[in-house]
Amino acid sequence: MSCQTSINRLFNVAGSALLILYFCLAAPRPAGAQLQSPQVRVQDSASVARAAQMAKTVTIYRDKYGVPHVYGPTDAACMFGFTYAQCEDYFWQVEDGYLRALGLAAQVHGESELPNDIINRGLDICGLAQQEFANATAQTREFNQAVTDALNYFLATHPEVQPRAMHKFEPWHPLALGRFLLYQSFIYQKSGLQAREVLTAVQEIDGAEKKAVSLLPATRQRLDELAEMEADYRSLTQHVGSNMWAVRPEKSTSGKALLFINPHQPFFGPGQWYEGHVVSGEGWNLSGACLFGSPFPTIGYNEHLGWSHTVNQPNIANTYTIHFDHADDPLKYRYGNEHRQATQEKVAINVKTDDGQVTRQFLITKTHHGPIVAKRGEKLLAVKFAKLDSGGALEQWYHMGKAKTVAEFKKAMEPCNIPMFNAVAADFQGNIFYVYGGAIPRRSLKFDWSAPVDGSDPESEWQGFHAFEELPQVENPACGFVQNCNQSPWTTTNLGKELSVGQVDENPKSNEFPKYMVTEKERDNGRARISRRILASNAQFSYEDWSKYAFDTTIIEAETRIPELVDEWQKLLAKEPERGEKLREVVEALRDWNGISTIESVPMTLTMLTFERLMQMLPKGDILNSPRVRALEATLADLEKNFGTWKVAWGEINRLQRIHGSQIDMTGQGQFSDSEHSLPVAGAPGPLGVVFNFYALPQKDQKRRYGVAGHSFVGVVEFAEAVRAKTVLQFGQSGDPKSPHWFDQAELYASGQFKPSWYVKNDVEANSQPGYHPGQRR
Repeated sequence: MSCQTSINRLFNVAGSALLILYFCLAAPRPAGAQLQSPQVRVQDSASVARAAQMAKTVTIYRDKYGVPHVYGPTDAACMFGFTYAQCEDYFWQVEDGYLRALGLAAQVHGESELPNDIINRGLDICGLAQQEFANATAQTREFNQAVTDALNYFLATHPEVQPRAMHKFEPWHPLALGRFLLYQSFIYQKSGLQAREVLTAVQEIDGAEKKAVSLLPATRQRLDELAEMEADYRSLTQHVGSNMWAVRPEKSTSGKALLFINPHQPFFGPGQWYEGHVVSGEGWNLSGACLFGSPFPTIGYNEHLGWSHTVNQPNIANTYTIHFDHADDPLKYRYGNEHRQATQEKVAINVKTDDGQVTRQFLITKTHHGPIVAKRGEKLLAVKFAKLDSGGALEQWYHMGKAKTVAEFKKAMEPCNIPMFNAVAADFQGNIFYVYGGAIPRRSLKFDWSAPVDGSDPESEWQGFHAFEELPQVENPACGFVQNCNQSPWTTTNLGKELSVGQVDENPKSNEFPKYMVTEKERDNGRARISRRILASNAQFSYEDWSKYAFDTTIIEAETRIPELVDEWQKLLAKEPERGEKLREVVEALRDWNGISTIESVPMTLTMLTFERLMQMLPKGDILNSPRVRALEATLADLEKNFGTWKVAWGEINRLQRIHGSQIDMTGQGQFSDSEHSLPVAGAPGPLGVVFNFYALPQKDQKRRYGVAGHSFVGVVEFAEAVRAKTVLQFGQSGDPKSPHWFDQAELYASGQFKPSWYVKNDVEANSQPGYHPGQRR
């Protein structure tokens, strides 16, 4: 699951402060080491005793790459063990997600997190989570209790770990985390709102006085800087996304369906993937990956079926202009020919300052359209999110992971409680399926739903939700494949010139769906085009070929960009022969290039840097006087300055290096160093139309670029009689720099290779350290 928001989530640029990452965890246990009895931190004795009993039933095997394989008698026990394992590897990141989900970010990170905490209270993330838990089924309550017990048990048995705010977890907390991750940190920006705008729509209470929110000058300056950075990053990373493919048995040499799982996520911060495997006595056997805090993998495979996600852009968040124009009551707003009553809620937020914690109070105004979150000019804006108040996303993922066939998978998705995401699935029976998933409200066609709509018009009310079968989808197309790379659903299978003789266009047709449903600005993109070419041009794939294509580095944009540059150069040569001749060797090297990126390729370096510079020029209107040639000349000058030659191999500057999370800021600038160990990578940014996505940014005072996002969790699965799969992470399983699993998958990743994804218990045990129970030291 990835998209343009992935980088924004990594750097948390929706008006928030710099996210500093620390990781607190126990050192890994050497193979064969004796297990030690746990040291118990003083906590609620009943809770610890309950957790200790469950811990005895759970066994965790850490394989050669540190991936946890969690075995338990029940699904709840597996969630307990899987959550505990995450805490062992990345407790800081797990805690950070929870404190943000509970509106405690300013308490830990300071005043610049106030906008996010105010939004958290306005959306009532905590209140809705408590309500959902109170009304939950017995099974959901059991699952959440198991997750909570694991978190508390980890703290109880690891007294050396000092949480910053989360000293005790409650069973409704996981539901708050789920809402936060989906709505506040991910969907909020789909409304077009910036977090700092909320400061214009609330009042601060100082004693008996109501006043505008006061911030330190340094904080206001920082928020202004962050807003500017957000605009820059949205421009720079607008094509960041993910890939997923599936083929039917007739396109596989083994006669079995194949699945490619390939989300593009940040390499640092809360967007990182965590890999794991859960096996329960209740028939659950799920392997895959999730974001931190999830109690089980949310993409992956079981022995019968697998699936992946990419980010889509359904219209699931709307803003409303609210008109407070009543003569006698300032909290009454116009609605039709009448007025409705808004409410105001006083919220207290603790804020970290240089002098310690202070408590500040704010007034949040709420309407039936949602909380007031911004004021633009004289217009007050409320925001409304699809299914924010109903929840149920985690349960839906749970049932999706239990599905044994595509038909069961579709049934699991029917509630549409996961508010967004494309999904592709494949099963053992050979079925493949794509759907443009989401909880999409049914609306009047009278309005432009991409902009704030008039909240006083009753016709602006949502009219229920579109049913699952009404969403764009494709099942078992005759062409034998489906794919999505964040483009619109209209280009899922072959189209136009790609159709073979006798083939028909099997894509969903845009004119059969409401215009507001699909908001992707791009019908197609380079990654989708290269994916369809690979999938259509190969009559059949062996599993080995499938694995190689997962790291394919064909640059489809080179087929058009380089001829455009050559044509422009030839025209320049006729007008300015001396200037043109200086570029002949360079242009001929580009013209003769095969368009495949390798770490040895000089043309790849020239293509990428020139394309990047041209993309920076075009938005500024700098398109006259041979812009491509001028971009190439500037690229050559930079290379000569930094390396003494323009003949610089791509792998010399495009590098993978891991630094501590606290050493990188929200602009992508980190303490990377050309003098420290790093690896060359052939991958490239998605706008070039390449499967192997790798976004490396220039770093201050360094000549090389270092990866911050792209291919993150990669998996290839074949649904044979015994399912087989291979996976890889960009760095490794552990967030501890001292761990052997800090950077142990990087060599595989950088060279486009995989590690085994051990699935059968005999294979797991044969390739793992001795199993241990939660609470025992490794």
